[in-house]
Amino acid sequence: MKRIIALILIFILVFTFTACNAKSNEDDIAMSVAMITDSGDIDDQSFNQTTYEASKAWCEENEVDFDYYHPEGDSVEGRMAMVDQAVEDGHNIIILPGNAFGAIIVRVADKYPDVKFIMLDVSKDDILSAAFELKGEEYDYDTDKYQIEDYFDMSNVYSAIYHEELSGYMAGYAAVMLGYENLGYIGGKAVPAVIRYGYGYIQGADDAAAELDKQVTVTYGYCNQFNADDDWYLSGCDVIFACGGGIWSSVAKAASVNNKKMIGVDVDQSAIVNTTYGEGLVLTSAMKGLGATVSATLDKIKGGFWDALAGNIATLGIVSTTDPTANYSQIPIDTTEFEDGKFTLHDYYTLLSDMRSDKLIISTNIGAFPTTTNVTIIDKGDV
Repeated sequence: MKRIIALILIFILVFTFTACNAKSNEDDIAMSVAMITDSGDIDDQSFNQTTYEASKAWCEENEVDFDYYHPEGDSVEGRMAMVDQAVEDGHNIIILPGNAFGAIIVRVADKYPDVKFIMLDVSKDDILSAAFELKGEEYDYDTDKYQIEDYFDMSNVYSAIYHEELSGYMAGYAAVMLGYENLGYIGGKAVPAVIRYGYGYIQGADDAAAELDKQVTVTYGYCNQFNADDDWYLSGCDVIFACGGGIWSSVAKAASVNNKKMIGVDVDQSAIVNTTYGEGLVLTSAMKGLGATVSATLDKIKGGFWDALAGNIATLGIVSTTDPTANYSQIPIDTTEFEDGKFTLHDYYTLLSDMRSDKLIISTNIGAFPTTTNVTIIDKGDV
């Protein structure tokens, strides 16, 4: 009798183990990832390209099906059509990079409840404003007085947003420490992420100027688009932070003609600028860890932790003081123009340590320009 019971127990254990392994394998096989581009394509040297490359690399390494979809034209309808196509093609994890997808997610999330949506840089404001617009109501951008679940069901949605003010601060601080006194900032559109970059940039410049006991200027404006157009180089500026989609190419072209410098955004833009407009134009780039976000999120889904992500908008920033490349807010180590006696790699590590320990606090307030002591802000409005 004991022998029979023992055999039964062994059978149960073997069956359970096999079933668990089968379930795990089935879960792995079931993952099918798609990425939808916004108005750009996968060669934009910005959000789309970084997201595409990280998604493709992760899926190849993990033997997961992957494809990307590029809408025809810059429209809500075009992006929605690509989501529909991706679902029809069997993809059950869809990655949406950029705040333009706020208008998409409120239209598709409940339509496809079995699809996991990963959004990059889509904020609570982006979602709420789109949800209000869909209902024909006006959104006042007083974010704190609204609960997102009252207006939108995020049960199959996860969004990662970033502390842009941190990498903006790093760029402004580095520029002033490296000797630049006439700084410029051109944002695409005055959306929260772009404003945080700009206001962090001002704060970094102000703190560096205070350390050096000098006065500097920041000429500040928005071009109200994310595409290249004119040659934007603000009069009198020696270095301009180009913050928004394809506008980097306009600033880079003007920097090349005028023998000036620029600061890239979102990704390390030095390679594309060097190739297209000439070497040495990019002082640094204020970056987001888009690739790290994609890899970490897909790892968690594969590991069965989607429930811990779903429904959340996570704000990502400094996670390491010893490995800057692991951070979700950073400047590039290899291409930043570090200089002994001015701004060194050691100085960068010190910044990271101070930020991580909260010794250095950068304001996230975007309601008004930061208060400064050593920076004069020249507000150009629309340029």
